[in-house]
This record gives sequence, C-alpha cells and structure tokens, in this order.
Amino acid sequence: MKMVNSYTRGSLLMWALALWVILDGGPVCATNSTQSCKLRFDSDRKVLSQLEPLAHQNFSGQSNNENYTYVFQLCGDAGGIPGAGVIQIDNKKKDAKPTVIGTYNFTQAIGESNWVVLTYTYNYKHGSCSKDASRAQIMIFCNREVDESPLHVIQENSERENHCLYLFRLDSSAVCPALQSKLSAGSIILIIGFCLLTVYLVGGFLYQRMIVGAKGMEQFPNYAFWVEVGNLAADGCDFVCRSRTREEVPTYRGVSSEPSEDDPEERDDHLLPM
Repeated sequence: MKMVNSYTRGSLLMWALALWVILDGGPVCATNSTQSCKLRFDSDRKVLSQLEPLAHQNFSGQSNNENYTYVFQLCGDAGGIPGAGVIQIDNKKKDAKPTVIGTYNFTQAIGESNWVVLTYTYNYKHGSCSKDASRAQIMIFCNREVDESPLHVIQENSERENHCLYLFRLDSSAVCPALQSKLSAGSIILIIGFCLLTVYLVGGFLYQRMIVGAKGMEQFPNYAFWVEVGNLAADGCDFVCRSRTREEVPTYRGVSSEPSEDDPEERDDHLLPM
C-alpha cells in the first residue's frame, strides 16, 4: 500500500510540474539570448530585449559601390569572429581578412516600441579608420511585411576626426509590437453567446434524435418550453404594460349556488293562500 501511495504521489508531482511548465510559457532552462551584449547603461536592457528574435543570426549587405561587404550579428560573433558585432570585408582583395568595426562588448540601445537603434563601438584604430576608434549604428525598424530584410548600408564615413561612423538599416517583423485585438467587449460577448447557442442547438438536436428517439419538431431541444415562450411573453407584457383595472364579472344572483348572507332573506309567504 505504501508503494502504491508513493507511486501516486510521484505521478501527481510529475503532472503538476508538466502543467506548470506549460502555463509558464516554456522550458525552465530557457535563457535570454541577448545577455552576451555588454551595455553601457543597464536601462538599455529592456530596449535590447525587443530584439530577442534576431539574436545569433548573421545579416549581410554590400556598400553602394560594392567594394565592401558588411556582416552584422546581434549579441553574437559576426562572421564567426569572437567579440565582433559588425565586420567589414574588402571585396577587392581576395582572401582579405575581415575588419572589425564594432563589438558587442561596447553596446548601446535606444528605441521605442517599433524601432531600435543599436550602437557597437570598437575602441581601436584599424584599416581606413586610422585616426580614431570606429562606431557602427544599426537602425532596426518594424516592417510586418518581411521577416528579415538584407542589411542596408546607409553611410560609410571613415574620414571623421572623432569616431569613424558606419550607419546601417535593417527591417524586420520580429521587432513589431503585438497587434491589439480590434474586437470590443460587446463583440466578444456576442461571439461567445453565438458559440454557446450553437452548441446548445446541435447538442440538443443530437440528444433528442439519437437518445430520446424524437421525430419532427420534437427533435428541437426543450421544444415544449419554447412553444410556450410566445404566450408567456404576451402574458408578461399584458401584465406589465396594460393599466386598466381588472374586475371580476359579477355573478348572476339567480344562478348563485348559495344565498348571500349579507342580503336580507326574501319572504314569499304572503303569496301563499290563507
């Protein structure tokens, strides 16, 4: 008996754990895939969380003159280069080593519900940006018509005195806010009521036909009640809406079964012969 009780408790515990995992929305071991980014400000973490669906994916695009190819990855190694958030590849040189222009170890994120501007900074001189460190800004906009668009190069400025700037744009439906339901509370109530009515009619019809064996109109659920609804409604309307006084029809005295005690008894003895 003790073994059975232990088995029962264990089964109940497993079912409760499984139900909790389902209701919680995912496995217990789920992790935040943007935690690799080191932010300058802790307040940027909430903005960065909007980009969760884009994490650990490479997005590439070419410059306007097609001299360079750029690869961007959110909180991951772009092109497989450790620490690189954005890299630049020289298309004119074969087997050219990629140049890092932004790392996710120095990340800043600002934005609203339908756009985010992500900034990667690389604090070392390199390549054409030999004067100072470089900065890559990726503008990510909501676009419900595409899953992920190619990386568009907006600006390449490696001649600035302070921080070379590379500006990119990426459109994605993943950063779009959830659409709010356009149904009002009244519409939802009507839909629920219609569904309940459908279940009542179909279920009642099948029960009356297959279980009770009813035929014709009697297959309609609660047929006797619904037949009387019209009469009951009319009686209720008559009782509530009509204002005339209801008086009982006076009883004909000659047909009354018992004489009234209030009326004086009529004597017809004087009509008898003396």
